[in-house]
Amino acid sequence: MLSSPASTALLITVDTELSALLHQRGLSLDDNVRSSIWGEAKGGAYGIGWQMSQLEQHGLKGVFFLDPMPALVHGPEFLKPVVAAIAGRGHEVQLHIHSEWLAFAARSPVGGRTGRNIGDFALDDQLILLDMGRKWLEAAGAPRISAFRAGNFGANDDTLRALAQLGFAWDSSVNPAYHRHGCRITGARDLTGLTRCQGLPQAPVSGINDRPGNFRPAQVCAMSASEMRQAIRHAAGEGHSAFIAVTHSFEMLSRDRQRPNHAVMRRFTALCKEAANLPAIRSAGFHNLSTELASAESTAQSRLAPSHARTASRRVQQVLATWRYERRLLPA
Repeated sequence: MLSSPASTALLITVDTELSALLHQRGLSLDDNVRSSIWGEAKGGAYGIGWQMSQLEQHGLKGVFFLDPMPALVHGPEFLKPVVAAIAGRGHEVQLHIHSEWLAFAARSPVGGRTGRNIGDFALDDQLILLDMGRKWLEAAGAPRISAFRAGNFGANDDTLRALAQLGFAWDSSVNPAYHRHGCRITGARDLTGLTRCQGLPQAPVSGINDRPGNFRPAQVCAMSASEMRQAIRHAAGEGHSAFIAVTHSFEMLSRDRQRPNHAVMRRFTALCKEAANLPAIRSAGFHNLSTELASAESTAQSRLAPSHARTASRRVQQVLATWRYERRLLPA
């Protein structure tokens, strides 16, 4: 267990999920898995396999929050090769839920009720969904599931109460960038480090203030390599217990999933290099992150302050990358 704040635990988390939108458009299960999870495009694969290889080359561990909810439509068998690939290579499988899939279910476990986010459901329904999702992953071969992240970061306080009742050790559903967009956990906007919410240890997504009053999450597609590097070093320099970075299984592809986005891939590789080379950082997952590190408050931990030059540099990079990989002059 990482129980000492002498080093900062870096958790590189990957939300691993099929696309409900592509399913709605008629894409088959196999094609959805190939595109959304394995990241296949232009004769290559740039999804979780590529991500795991980058992590392993730098001696790092990844946390893959895997969404089992498509099993409502396709059955749970599709989960087995994904779980086997992640766990077989020594990385963590944890629970992710996109409740949008309930709209396509022939047999609903919650009486036909639907919602975009798990936080749209009553406590009893959330208990059913969380317990069902955990059992599907563990039946597919995942080691004990101990952490959860809501799809769209759309959790509320009842989500935390449900997780606590079910014996989960950690939640990572807070992303302060979503506090007006579905993340309804009390105090989500201001959480900056490991803390406790509704009594449950919370590991919010880390980030920076890229301009006064504006939070930018430590997401690979949202931060430049320089911003991510400086954010990690700031957290380590302040002695933060953990730094939580996030990406997606399909994030190394262009938005239309037709080609690899080498700009984002370079950012992911740069993140891995920084983690491997910074002595004050230690790679971790939730299984070896002590819940004792979750203090009652996280107000003593600050975010990296804004820098006009740093933000301007990232925006220029985004415009160029968008033009090259998305074929349109709009910053990502």
